[in-house]
Amino acid sequence: MRKGRFLAAFIVIATAVLIVLGTLWPSEAAIALSGARLSRLRAPSTPQAAVENLLNHIGRRDWGRAYSSLANRSEFSEQDFVNDLTGTHGSLRSYANLSKFDTRPQHATEDEAQVKAILHWSSVVGGFDDVRDLQVRREGDRWQVAWPIARDAKVPPQVIPVNYLRWDVIYRGAGDDWGAQDVENPHVRIVDMHPMDRGDGVIILGELLNEDVVPAYVEVKATLLAKDGSTIATEDSFDEISHVLLPKQVSPFRINFRRVKLSQVDSVRMQPSSNLIAASADPVVEIEDQRLAPAPEASLTGNLVNQSGQVVNIAHVLGTFYDNSGQVIWVSDGYANRALLPQTPVPFAISIPPDIAGKVSNYRVVTSTYSSDRFQ
Repeated sequence: MRKGRFLAAFIVIATAVLIVLGTLWPSEAAIALSGARLSRLRAPSTPQAAVENLLNHIGRRDWGRAYSSLANRSEFSEQDFVNDLTGTHGSLRSYANLSKFDTRPQHATEDEAQVKAILHWSSVVGGFDDVRDLQVRREGDRWQVAWPIARDAKVPPQVIPVNYLRWDVIYRGAGDDWGAQDVENPHVRIVDMHPMDRGDGVIILGELLNEDVVPAYVEVKATLLAKDGSTIATEDSFDEISHVLLPKQVSPFRINFRRVKLSQVDSVRMQPSSNLIAASADPVVEIEDQRLAPAPEASLTGNLVNQSGQVVNIAHVLGTFYDNSGQVIWVSDGYANRALLPQTPVPFAISIPPDIAGKVSNYRVVTSTYSSDRFQ
């Protein structure tokens, strides 16, 4: 019983620890399986070679050699360069590895060239791309890259008043004479659910409501059943859900079944579950400048603005997309790859399948956040 009481908090902390361990100390097998495409170094006698050498140094985290090769290193320090690439304040960038890169020459003269570099970073919660437009300059018989540094915004000293709800949980201790009495788990309910055929599998889309007056750590499990009643497969929502729901909050969910056809499925058994968890309504993250980009590269973009006074290390963004009848037709998610400093906008983007984008009539975006200060 006691083990179940602390399951929700344990999962949150364990997930954060695994993110750190799985990215700062990846095994050789994990690196090989990540699809890393880092090549051997060669003489920087062409703009392409100079760019590829730099990106290979970055991929190997050889910051000293990468920094010393830059044409404009006098404009910033090596630490500024490292912070630009790996982030600060324990952001997702801090736990990501460069798995591969693409280069696209744009324009070249005898002494200067422009190359677009697309850096593909990977982490245990997914990947993200970093696009840089690089200027490459000729110095004698060598070419050097001028790095477009992106510095974190400086947050000025200030006082930010907070006024938010908070829920603490007191459980029955071993010496408490409460009999069998204890705080029960929150009541949650699935308010929308439907399956769809998608590519090589079946996807379950829906929304989950915390209809209680206390916060809940939630999960949703789905089981596909055949016509004879046998189980085809069982999966849970894992990443495509907001696990912590405050009272009356709604979270979308998406459950993916690979190598299953909808024609094989006779029915779906849904199993929402919840655990009582201590939570607060802080930090508040506002979502601004939301825009839908059409196909072929359909996406929802915007800015996250941390309205609190604490740093948000990692922010998870969930988008729910509806058709003109109000039915959920897609759920997509993504992570902000930089930490959310107070009052500082950070961009996000979540992708939408091109064939779904044309059917979107409305959408809703929610965020969940991780701040290391909560566990100190």
